[in-house]
Amino acid sequence: MSKPLTIADLKNLARRRVPRMFFDYADSGAWTEGTYRANEEDYAKVKLRQRVLVDMTNRTLETTMIGEKASMPVALAPTGMTGMQHANGEMLAAKAAEEFGVPFTLSTMSICSIEDVASVTTKPFWFQLYVMKDRGFVERLIGRAKAAKCSALVVTADLQILGQRHKDLRNGLAAPPKPSLNTALQLMTRPRWCMEMLGTKRRGFGNIVGHASNVSDLSSLGAWTAEQFDPRLSWDDIRWIKDLWGGKMIIKGILDEEDARAAADTGADAIIVSNHGGRQLDGAPSSISMLPKIVEAVGDRIEVHVDGGIRSGQDVLKAVALGARGTHIGRPFLYGLGAMGKEGVTTTLEIIRKELDITMALCGKRDIQQIDRNVLASVGF
Repeated sequence: MSKPLTIADLKNLARRRVPRMFFDYADSGAWTEGTYRANEEDYAKVKLRQRVLVDMTNRTLETTMIGEKASMPVALAPTGMTGMQHANGEMLAAKAAEEFGVPFTLSTMSICSIEDVASVTTKPFWFQLYVMKDRGFVERLIGRAKAAKCSALVVTADLQILGQRHKDLRNGLAAPPKPSLNTALQLMTRPRWCMEMLGTKRRGFGNIVGHASNVSDLSSLGAWTAEQFDPRLSWDDIRWIKDLWGGKMIIKGILDEEDARAAADTGADAIIVSNHGGRQLDGAPSSISMLPKIVEAVGDRIEVHVDGGIRSGQDVLKAVALGARGTHIGRPFLYGLGAMGKEGVTTTLEIIRKELDITMALCGKRDIQQIDRNVLASVGF
């Protein structure tokens, strides 16, 4: 096969190489998947101004996100079970991101542990925190992130309870896969994936097993996770976490102006406008449609990022034009990882960088930090 040219190419390749339960986990939303679809579709409602006969030489995409240099305004978002898209997935993705010069965020629900990722990287990465009822576990998790010299803590605020994810239930999603006829049929058609997974010991949740109370092996993990997401999570907890962490903090999952102002009040360094990729509240608005309202609501009090629905470098440019300091991609790099391993993650970033650079030039701009609403022809939401 020729080298993939678009994120859609990588998605199609990943679909053929990754077992259905794990591909669907990356490529599905909650309930009717209406919000998941809107995240992508609403980017098409933002139209760009084509400019001509302007100097397009010496272009740069370099920027900063929470004060850290980035080769373009893109970070790899925290995604659960990344290591089930490809063996040692989080480690491979983190290495690719470091080489490319963009931030990588490790999920609490990763397959490779904090320590695994730290062992293969030379620069600090970001760590995403789910706040569990077991506050002792939360404290230990934050301590491990500090020991690994993570440079930012990304606190997810929109998963106090789990959304209705029907595909995951129908597929019998589990890490590692549970023995069943359904699982056997899925794995039989993916021999390359199976051989790669047999070559690694990392097949469970590396940040949890052996670290959380009463979770010494995989058999006790399911019961623990089912009861540990905390529906009582509040802004007071966010302040407690910020004091405990003591470093840069990003709050992920903001989709309302009032919540954005409350997040700014905590003294956090940034927020991520996000609906969890359409995997929580189905029927919520798309992230990109809420971005301008949230940017207006917080002004310059806090840095604003966005995730959800980004499938091209052109989408990145539109988000930056609407006020985002940075963008976070989850599914695109998972498609690349599932399709081609580390090389696929690098290919994902190359595709986005090329599309972003060409789009910026055709809009008559040379520096990503000069992008604003002036490059937009209209916004259809």
